Amino acid sequence: MKKYLIGAILLVVAIAMIKTVPDKKAHKKAMMEAVKEYVDEEAQEKGLGDNVLTDLGKGIVNKTIEVALNSKLEVNNYLLFNTTSVEMDDESKTLSLGMFGHVFTFDKEMLRDALEASAKEKAEKKSERKAAKEAAKEAKRLEKQKRKEEKKREKEARKEQKRRDKEANKAAKKFVKSVKKNIKEAKKQAKEKE
Repeated sequence: MKKYLIGAILLVVAIAMIKTVPDKKAHKKAMMEAVKEYVDEEAQEKGLGDNVLTDLGKGIVNKTIEVALNSKLEVNNYLLFNTTSVEMDDESKTLSLGMFGHVFTFDKEMLRDALEASAKEKAEKKSERKAAKEAAKEAKRLEKQKRKEEKKREKEARKEQKRRDKEANKAAKKFVKSVKKNIKEAKKQAKEKE
C-alpha cells in the first residue's frame, strides 16, 4: 500500500511539475529582473547615485540585454522542468531553471560573464561590419580606378589606331601619287618614242 501511495504522490508531483513548467516569457522576465538587480548593484558599487544619467545608462543596458535575450535565449524543455541557455564563446551556458511555476536564475558571476560576452560580441560584430564596410569601400575605389585606367587605355588605343590610320592613309596617298607620276612618265616616254 505504501508503494502505491508513494507512486501516486510521485505521479501527482510529476503532473504538477509538467503543468507548472514556466514558459520562455517567464524566464525572460526573471532574467530581466536579475539583470536589473545586477545593474543596480553595480551602479551602487561604483558610487553612481540615482540621477537621470545613471537611470538612462541602466535603461540602455537593460534594453541591450533584453534584445540579446530575445535573440540568443534558448529554452530547453525537459518535461518536468526547463532551463534557458545562451551561446557564449562557442559554449552553451545555462542561465535559469524553471519548475513549479518559478524561475530560478543562477549566480551573478555568470550573469556578469554573459553581459561581458554579449558586449564583446556586439563590439566584434561592429568591428566586423566596419571592416566589411571599409573593404567594400576599398573594393569600390579599386574598381573605379580600374575602370578609369581601362578607359584611359581604350582612349590611348583609339588615338594610336587613329594615328596608324592617318599614316596608312598618307602612305596610300603617297603611293597613289607615285603611281600616277609613274603612269604620267610612262605615257610621256611612250609619246616620245612614237
